[in-house]
Amino acid sequence: MFHVKINNKSHEVPKGTTILQACRHAGIKIPTLCYLEGVHAEGSCGVCVVEVKGSRTLQRSCITAVAEGMEIQTNTEAVRKARKINTELLLANHPTDCLVCDKNEYCTLRQLSSDLGIKNVSFERTHAERADKDETSPSLVRDPEKCILCRRCIAVCAEKQSVSAIGMTGRGAASAVSTFGDMGLGNAECANCGQCILVCPTGALMEKSEIDGVWKAINDPKKTVVVQTAPAVRVAIGEDFGLEPGTAWTGKMVAALRRLGFDKVFDTDFTADLTIMEEGTELITRLKTGGTLPMITSCSPGWIKFAEHFFPGVLAHLSTCKSPQQMFGAVAKTYYAEKLGVDPRDMVVVSIMPCVAKKFEARRPEMNGAFHYWQKKMGLKDSESFQDVDFVLSTREAAKMIKEAGLDFPALPNEEFDQPLGMSTGAAVIFGATGGVMEAALRTAYEVVTGKALASLDFKAVRGMDGIKTAEVDLAGTKLKVAVAHTLSNARKLLEEIRDGKSPYHFIEVMTCEGGCIGGGGQPFTTNLETRKKRASAIYKEDAGLPLRKSHDNPVVQTLYKEFLEKPLGEKSHHLLHTHYTKRGVHPGDVAHEKKEHKAHAHTH
Repeated sequence: MFHVKINNKSHEVPKGTTILQACRHAGIKIPTLCYLEGVHAEGSCGVCVVEVKGSRTLQRSCITAVAEGMEIQTNTEAVRKARKINTELLLANHPTDCLVCDKNEYCTLRQLSSDLGIKNVSFERTHAERADKDETSPSLVRDPEKCILCRRCIAVCAEKQSVSAIGMTGRGAASAVSTFGDMGLGNAECANCGQCILVCPTGALMEKSEIDGVWKAINDPKKTVVVQTAPAVRVAIGEDFGLEPGTAWTGKMVAALRRLGFDKVFDTDFTADLTIMEEGTELITRLKTGGTLPMITSCSPGWIKFAEHFFPGVLAHLSTCKSPQQMFGAVAKTYYAEKLGVDPRDMVVVSIMPCVAKKFEARRPEMNGAFHYWQKKMGLKDSESFQDVDFVLSTREAAKMIKEAGLDFPALPNEEFDQPLGMSTGAAVIFGATGGVMEAALRTAYEVVTGKALASLDFKAVRGMDGIKTAEVDLAGTKLKVAVAHTLSNARKLLEEIRDGKSPYHFIEVMTCEGGCIGGGGQPFTTNLETRKKRASAIYKEDAGLPLRKSHDNPVVQTLYKEFLEKPLGEKSHHLLHTHYTKRGVHPGDVAHEKKEHKAHAHTH
């Protein structure tokens, strides 16, 4: 422990602690912009400066370690002046459209300016011409005009996700954050995860909004507009209305969506149960027939695109199941449309997801199973093709629509999902947290294989925030070894084991984002480790309180098979609920990844 003084008060701090960490531990808030705890610290913004006795210049607290006997001042005139100057320099090169900026109330730069008491920008506007908006991605929009070069997006993409789709280009005044060759995110190896959006302190990175299209569909009397909501949305949406994280706002969310004008409000959890029926059966079949193992879950679209880019040699290990979002669209526009007597071309399926990669997934050309179903029955032309899911809204976009409609979210009554596609079990609810898909699959696989009821439905070994979790389950004599990974950097470790022929596992769950869907790139900007933990707790609490907690016990899923699908992995479910993957490859400019893929191809051949 080191003994230091902070603002003339003595403190003990561990060796290796930075000044920033020491001050926060002492209850002193030091402003930051470029700093990202546990991921990125380089002091480029200069707003975290402090005075250290004996130092000739102010010190950047995020990168300066404390030393024995150090005396630190955080609130001197020189410190305040430096922080203001550094912030004003950023403002002199930043747009002034705060009132209409998408990041408005959550902009760290705007909040910092307010906290520092900045009333005027003392410097002549230095704004230089920058690149146009990058709108090549179906999931994200990158606006160089609003970028302050903090590099947080670069750090999270490289360190947390091991993707490095974006980086610094140019030098000096020409420095910019961009993709290789300025090709745009839609043409790069971007996973569309949106973690860069969550860490961006300004509006330089945002999801591509589909709100206008949804309003247009709702207001079209010819359209039947149904909405599905993912499990992670209900435990986060309240945060955008000032409510504390850690509570499931399911009933109020349903009431709000119904008042927005959706014809039916359904639950993606219904097709999460359906996914377990298909995926569990697929796993059991692979185990019995010597199929490709380990089998890896396929419900996280960012992870799928990551594998397609960086590990095309292991695509056979992926489950062929579509995600619950896409299964819902296929079932809604076939089974449910027939029940209603609605022309599927007049049905609009809207998803509310914690994940901006779902926007990309919905537009994948192979996600049109319902069209092919009706093409055979109605003789539709190829030119009449439609997607299973029409629009995808993030949790944030859904909250914006609720605010736009003037609804008082906290005051709304609790209402139930519509039926039949609103029936679900606790196994489906936990899909929203890392380990949840694995736990749901094990609940069903164990009982299907052994014919016995589980003594406890809680597989706690696969819960929690550890990057990689492992467990072993006895399935009637077969020791099933499983692993769970969240973030793509952790997924990479498991994929490298598979590629090198060293994987000991039979079944692997991968979630793109930290914490799973609860930490998705479309979640409220309040997302951090603490809120992720609270959201996960709310999800497990909802699961524990439900009367049905195993996917195979869902009576509506059972009816769906009896009336329509016939059986898991049957011919109809094969066409509607399963998919294939694309070998995409890494752009040749990405040397580090290119070398890794070269080794992978050499091993495969």
